[in-house]
Amino acid sequence: MAVPGRATGLYGADPRSRLASMHHHHPYAAANPQSSSVAAAAAAAAADPRRLSSAMRGRRNRMVRVSAVAPPPVQPRVTSRDLSHRIRELVPESQMYVDLLTFEKKLDYNIMRKRLDIQEALKRPVKRRCKLRIFITHQFYLGHVGVESIEPSWELKVEGRILDDSKSAARPGEGTAAALTGPAAAETKPTPSRKFSSFFKNVVIEVDKDMYGPDNHLVEWHRTSQIDETDGFQLRRKGDKSVKCTIFLMLDNQPPQYKLDVRLARLLGIHTQTRPVIINALWTYIKTHKLQDPNERDYINCDACLSQIFEVPRMKFSEIPQRLQGLLMASDPIVITHLISNDAVDRPKTSCYDLEIDVDDTLKQQMNAFLLSTASQQEIASLEAKIQETIQTINSLKTKREFFKKFSDDPHDFIQRWLMSQNKDIKSSRDISVPRDEERRAGFYDKPWTREAVYRYFYGKVEQMRAELAQALNNS
Repeated sequence: MAVPGRATGLYGADPRSRLASMHHHHPYAAANPQSSSVAAAAAAAAADPRRLSSAMRGRRNRMVRVSAVAPPPVQPRVTSRDLSHRIRELVPESQMYVDLLTFEKKLDYNIMRKRLDIQEALKRPVKRRCKLRIFITHQFYLGHVGVESIEPSWELKVEGRILDDSKSAARPGEGTAAALTGPAAAETKPTPSRKFSSFFKNVVIEVDKDMYGPDNHLVEWHRTSQIDETDGFQLRRKGDKSVKCTIFLMLDNQPPQYKLDVRLARLLGIHTQTRPVIINALWTYIKTHKLQDPNERDYINCDACLSQIFEVPRMKFSEIPQRLQGLLMASDPIVITHLISNDAVDRPKTSCYDLEIDVDDTLKQQMNAFLLSTASQQEIASLEAKIQETIQTINSLKTKREFFKKFSDDPHDFIQRWLMSQNKDIKSSRDISVPRDEERRAGFYDKPWTREAVYRYFYGKVEQMRAELAQALNNS
């Protein structure tokens, strides 16, 4: 039976009960603080109609203050790419997506492990053994007597290139395509190679001192930062007699290699090597002969051979690099003796010499390029963003579906629960409470809305402290 003078509605005759039950636990309504505060004012006014005007005035004042200091924009939350069990039940085809995620995790693990392996490999020098073919060409030029007399002379050229199994042993300047004919020559592209001078630190050509004197018998080339690399060296002198020349080539090894003292070289079985290899060989000798002091592990008890070489009966491990300094010398140059014979008149005569050297493996450049490549990373990041956006859309659609499905099952009960839940959220977030026995119990706060209420409380405190700090800074 309706009370006279009051309109009856769907949720009861008394508007107080209707306003007090305006609460819902749906995420769309809970995310709107303005609707929550309006419902809070309405609930307070329902308890006492005389408070309606004052509550609404307070609401307007709060809106003015809130609009004056706008909160910072909320950053998008990074969502998980996993689908919930409920979505997988509703869409059985989503199992293919779950299988792809599992496969992607395995693939990411393998890629990360390979990247770590590559990084470790790049820390070590990656070298490969190859042949450097050196071409030494000389030619004599006959002179003639006339209006412009020309004296006889000779010319010497020193050139070279790396021999590759996939390339022919052509002269410098001749690419692979020069040795091919037909379509293969058209498809073959010349690959860039190192300059001949880049393999050496310095080059010295010495000719007969008796023939050319002490000031004109040496030609030297030393690499500096200002000198460009070249494909070869050329020497021209006057004369019509055969000349003996000696060519000294000092290799530019990276890392540097050293020649060992004769006694140490005989002991370790190494003639020329890098410093790490020499120290490793010495450590192997110490372990093999058990020369490490059992009581003081950082000391070495030298045997007769080491005592003779290092001239101490006992030494520390940390002293080895310093003591090796006097036993390591610069490596010997490559020496080539060549005869410039005068029978090569008007036609060049070439001699070839093969030299085995260590060069940087091209695989190292490929590995370094793979680590520094960012094109694939940008594409992967773009695809990740699309996947997360799609997952957010799916979760949103799932929430809407559940919302409308519950509403369609029992509209009356759903709306009633919705309003009651909204009323509780309003009172918790806006400090509008009506004394009830259930709110005095701990179990009342062990519900999903408690987390949101705590977040809002701390956010309000942080904003208050920020405003006070800004005001203090402005006053100062």
